[in-house]
Amino acid sequence: MVVWVLTEARYAFSPSEASSLPTYVQNVLNEDFALVEALRACGLEADRKVWSDPSVDWGAANALVFRTTWDYFDRWDEFQHWLHEVQKVTTLINPAACLHWNLDKHYLLNLEEAGIPVVPSVIHKMQSGLAWAEVCQAFMSDDLVIKPTVSGAAKDTYRVTRDQHKWQLAPDHPNHIEALWAALLQRQDMMVQPFLPSVVAEGELSLMWLGGTVTHAVKKQAKPGDFRVQDDHGGTVVPHDMTLEERAFAERAMNTAVKVMGQRDMSEPLYARVDMVRDLNGAWAVSELEMVEPELWFRLCPDAAGVLARAITEHLTQPSA
Repeated sequence: MVVWVLTEARYAFSPSEASSLPTYVQNVLNEDFALVEALRACGLEADRKVWSDPSVDWGAANALVFRTTWDYFDRWDEFQHWLHEVQKVTTLINPAACLHWNLDKHYLLNLEEAGIPVVPSVIHKMQSGLAWAEVCQAFMSDDLVIKPTVSGAAKDTYRVTRDQHKWQLAPDHPNHIEALWAALLQRQDMMVQPFLPSVVAEGELSLMWLGGTVTHAVKKQAKPGDFRVQDDHGGTVVPHDMTLEERAFAERAMNTAVKVMGQRDMSEPLYARVDMVRDLNGAWAVSELEMVEPELWFRLCPDAAGVLARAITEHLTQPSA
């Protein structure tokens, strides 16, 4: 069976080229190569492909595994069209319906309705025309975060604070919040959440869920003066010895998500990442549940690539697959 691991054009390098590239890109490549080698060890014909490459015959693969397709939110219309077409000719991992559901952060509201604590969120529809003065009234807070419902790598994500009845962005930001909010809402659905001090003080935990099992965890911490924990914004990532409580929360979140998806006739995902933070009351809450192209930090837990590869192999060789 042929399985292709999907990446984007920025990372279309071979293993022999990796050592000459920046450390961040080396990490990206090592993650992908680890999964490719693990799939080959399971007897599959594995390789990497760029999702936007027009020369690829996608029907020649038995399955496509979404990994480092991190430009999709910058090419949303193109990606949506490609996704709808490619799912007709091959198997997608994670399953197509799961991907469509998880691409938009509206799914957080589905989880909340099912009883999973999530970071409190209010979503405003694109071109709804709501002014910031109306939007900010949803929370009794002087410290908010705004972000698109379809995004990644903290794109168009901002912290907005109020001082003496005046809302403002970071001191060095050139725009006023009213103008920025209007521009963002004009082109996309936007989400508003209270800022959680624990994100800065304690960081965010990410627990990896592979083949139905929580395998490992990392802690992500923002650089001083920032609240974005992503490493492409200067954040740091270290291995984390998860507690029983943390594991149980992640498992509960995933089991509930699987149930929610099942109620919508979606197949179970083979991989996911549970991002969790302490809320304003000190309890765990899901900040995101990533099932499309989450970084899984195989480099911090090499055996995990084998766990996912075996789950993929079993999925593809089942009579019903």
